[in-house]
Amino acid sequence: MRLPAEWEKQSGVQLTWPHADTEWYQLEKVLECYVEIACNIIRYEPLMVACRDIAEARADMERISAEKGLEPDFSRIFFYRTPLNDTWARDHGGIAVFGDEGEKYLYDFVFNGWGLKFAANLDNRITRNIFDSGAFRPDVMGVDMRPFVLEGGSIDTDGCGTLLTTTECLCSVNRNEYLTREEIEGELKSAFGLDRVLWLDYGAVIGDDTDSHVDILARFCSPDTIAYTQCTDPDDPNYEELSRMERQLGTFRTKDGRPYRLIPLPLPEPLYLDDYRLPATYANFLILNGAVLVPGAGAATDGIAKAQLQKAFPDREVRVIDCRPLLSGHGSLHCITMQFPEGYLRTE
Repeated sequence: MRLPAEWEKQSGVQLTWPHADTEWYQLEKVLECYVEIACNIIRYEPLMVACRDIAEARADMERISAEKGLEPDFSRIFFYRTPLNDTWARDHGGIAVFGDEGEKYLYDFVFNGWGLKFAANLDNRITRNIFDSGAFRPDVMGVDMRPFVLEGGSIDTDGCGTLLTTTECLCSVNRNEYLTREEIEGELKSAFGLDRVLWLDYGAVIGDDTDSHVDILARFCSPDTIAYTQCTDPDDPNYEELSRMERQLGTFRTKDGRPYRLIPLPLPEPLYLDDYRLPATYANFLILNGAVLVPGAGAATDGIAKAQLQKAFPDREVRVIDCRPLLSGHGSLHCITMQFPEGYLRTE
């Protein structure tokens, strides 16, 4: 098996659509953010929307697009109905892998609400439901249900046999604590055909309830480049953890023994919901065909993050989208999306 990198050619991206019974603060602002993200995605590739009610989701998109002066191409949007608890597609979405001869497989790992913190009984079936509804091409070889707790936001890969993840998440209580770290690494290597796993032992961000998903901390941009969240303010409560993570990243080596090219991303000024600090980072970017979407924080650091990521992706358009409404749910742009490689999604 081979787990492809996010920058490889994609067939499209999944969003799972919010509705009134999902646990979003200020739902209308969240929907506006979803529509802007959807319109940006379909500039570059098709969009698959999993939703409770197709007419409701399309009506949201039409209404908000009209209000914002946007013109989404609905011929590039494909809706599939499914019951759902919440809308974090990165974590309940299927994970695409290739076989040795290019066979297409779709893994469906156990999603248990980030270690039994939240209800996930419906979300845990979304991938199977949309597969049965025809969301994927006929040559995708079914849904392979894996008896292992894993969220897509907890892993990142270079597509060449190296996986980046965090000890705090994968070894946490209520996920796979019955396994040692070595046994968990063996499960990952077996499932994804990996040569090695790079474990980050530091990097907890205040306000994060995923137990340190790697997609808010450090991300591969190429086989030899990692962009990461950097904190330079010693008075920030995140400083110690992120500084330790930065030092550990400096010890990692590529397969041929060279240090990684490390691209620091600034930590936005603190954002709060009441007195609760939200887990805003620029590492939660989404790579598309020809573009990178960056979660903006409405701050001067947005421009710095954009410039830094342009260094990492010189041949792609880097676009910033204000994602502050998503932070009320303790996630952001990458968390609500799941990309699928070329040849996976049905787009006709």
